Amino acid sequence: MLMGNYNPLLVAFSFIVAILSSYTALDMAGRIISSSGYYAKAWLAGGAFAMGLGIWSMHFVGMLAFSLPISLGYDLTLTLCSLLLAVGTSAFALWSVCRTHLSPPRLVIGALLMGGGISAMHYVGMAAMKMEPGIIYDWRLVLSSIFIAILASASALWITFQLKNHSKTIFLRRVGAAVVMGGAIVGMHYTGMAAAWFPAGSFCGAANQGINIGWLAVLVIVVSLFVISIALIISVLDLKMEQRTKKISKSLDIANSELLQLALYDPLTKLSNRTAMNEKIDQAIRSAIKHETKLAVIFLDLDGFKSVNDEYGHHVGDQLLVMAASKIKHIVRTEDTIARLGGDEFVVMVKIKSINDAATIASKLIDALQSPNHLADHVLSISASAGIAIYPDHAKDQHELLVHADAAMYHAKENGRNSYCFFDSAMNANVKHNQQILQELRQVITRGELELYYQPKFSAPKGPIVGTEALLRWRHPIRGLIPPMEFLPLAEKTGLIIAIGNWVLDEACRQLRSWHDSGFSSWNIAVNLSAVQFSHPELLASIENALYKHNIEPRYLTLEITESTAMKDINSSLKILDKLAAMGICISIDDFGTGHSSLMYLKQLPAKELKIDKGFLSNFSDNSESAAIISKIVELGQILGMKIVAEGVETQEQQSMLTSLGCDTLQGFLLGHPVTAGEMLTLARNALTLEEMSNWQ
Repeated sequence: MLMGNYNPLLVAFSFIVAILSSYTALDMAGRIISSSGYYAKAWLAGGAFAMGLGIWSMHFVGMLAFSLPISLGYDLTLTLCSLLLAVGTSAFALWSVCRTHLSPPRLVIGALLMGGGISAMHYVGMAAMKMEPGIIYDWRLVLSSIFIAILASASALWITFQLKNHSKTIFLRRVGAAVVMGGAIVGMHYTGMAAAWFPAGSFCGAANQGINIGWLAVLVIVVSLFVISIALIISVLDLKMEQRTKKISKSLDIANSELLQLALYDPLTKLSNRTAMNEKIDQAIRSAIKHETKLAVIFLDLDGFKSVNDEYGHHVGDQLLVMAASKIKHIVRTEDTIARLGGDEFVVMVKIKSINDAATIASKLIDALQSPNHLADHVLSISASAGIAIYPDHAKDQHELLVHADAAMYHAKENGRNSYCFFDSAMNANVKHNQQILQELRQVITRGELELYYQPKFSAPKGPIVGTEALLRWRHPIRGLIPPMEFLPLAEKTGLIIAIGNWVLDEACRQLRSWHDSGFSSWNIAVNLSAVQFSHPELLASIENALYKHNIEPRYLTLEITESTAMKDINSSLKILDKLAAMGICISIDDFGTGHSSLMYLKQLPAKELKIDKGFLSNFSDNSESAAIISKIVELGQILGMKIVAEGVETQEQQSMLTSLGCDTLQGFLLGHPVTAGEMLTLARNALTLEEMSNWQ
């Protein structure tokens, strides 16, 4: 027999190749499992080739490690056949472990086919040497090698299948599995090599016409390492891309969750918002129809909340809202729904058996909300008014339920507050009237139905005219002239006041330009700003646009802001008022004396004018309490360097007294009613004529 020898370095290298190919196979299996469709097929094809080439390379590196005292070579056709066997076997193995279940029968069949394929690859590769007279095999060792191949295949299939359930420790488990699998493959190969005996006088038929051993060694080593390396690199890059995709997906999930939170929940109280409540009421109605049950919607509004906001600031008001939400949560059941619609309005939806259930819950809510609230070192007390609408008694859909509950709540407020009221069909008239007004109010600008009237302001005691105050009117085509108190509250509640306020600013500046061009160039014009307008982020831009469009100097525009609006959020108000004052606009504090101004804050306001509320002029006399208050207001204004305007002057006694107290400007029916722009011009010209005649005489 010819005695063979092994190159230790190549033997070691064959073991390394076996481990690398095993790891590549396991990694590719993981990629296939986590992919789908076209990508899974691509990973299966690439993985089968990489794994098959790795097993085949290990086999031939092991063959190259073996040497005989004769020249050796390998037949190209049989060598390629052995490679195809390795790739085909690998494809089957990867396909098997990627199934949903790996039952014992499937594991046994898979191990037999895979082990048989690897064994066939080995012995076909041995046949590629074309030894003459032929290789003698020890069939006990041959069967042992086949058994080792089947056992290794079974272990490989089972380990690979199990790895897909251990994502957290996948790398360490995969390395350990690769070492076990690589060792099993190497054991099979060298057991098979030990089974081969080469008779004395044998020669290799492929030595001269087959593949040269030296060239084959370089080719196998380089190609196998290249393919395995590329496969691993692609796998690593894919893993990083997958991790990045998962990270992006997680970020998107978080962002979507936050957007959903913003879209469906109130950020302050964490209760449902209007959108979410509408959907939940719809769902509850469908359930009530199916089970023939009743549903109650309780509309709650906090009484006195505005006063708390005005006196203590928004931060305290927000804390009060959070506390109110907490109290409501403790009253209702977990299956009921609570929402904050905005401001101090809450809605509670409950499933009930009878109307009395709704009354009981509403009563408990009112009692809970009027309990004292300890906030910011203050004990604040508020109450609540509640309106109740029942499905199907009072409404047939979600919209009607909310509208009718809202109407009932306003009825409760009108009846003294701190109580609840069920909806009654008689309230429908008022609801429908408001709905009609609101619907028409949305078109009021485009239809050109808004008008400005102008009330003259006189230098005390009776002239000359120094300017006007712009007063809004709605000339309805059917109802005629509608005063602002009938539609402005609705406009503020719905946000339409922004567009209406911008129209007023533009029209007032346009009219003032016309008067200036007519010779009354010293006149200024006063425009009232609502609380909603004042806090709107586009306020400054709207004012600048109106002034620029009509070429009005800012000093001729006076903006009247109520005392309560200015004090609502003093820090925010100061920022806005400072910017307006920096533009050169005159700031007037309207209805002064009716709010809760702190002198410390008042002196910080860049206001140039105080406007005394007309309520102080009722029962006005020399020794009245109102006269004393007005005297102090005038004195305070003068100390702060402000001009004093008194509105609501209706008698000569008031005119004389206000002048003597030091008021700079007077305004009221005694001196002039609100008139149209044309009538204002006529009034001014007539006043000039009378003044000229008086001076001539």
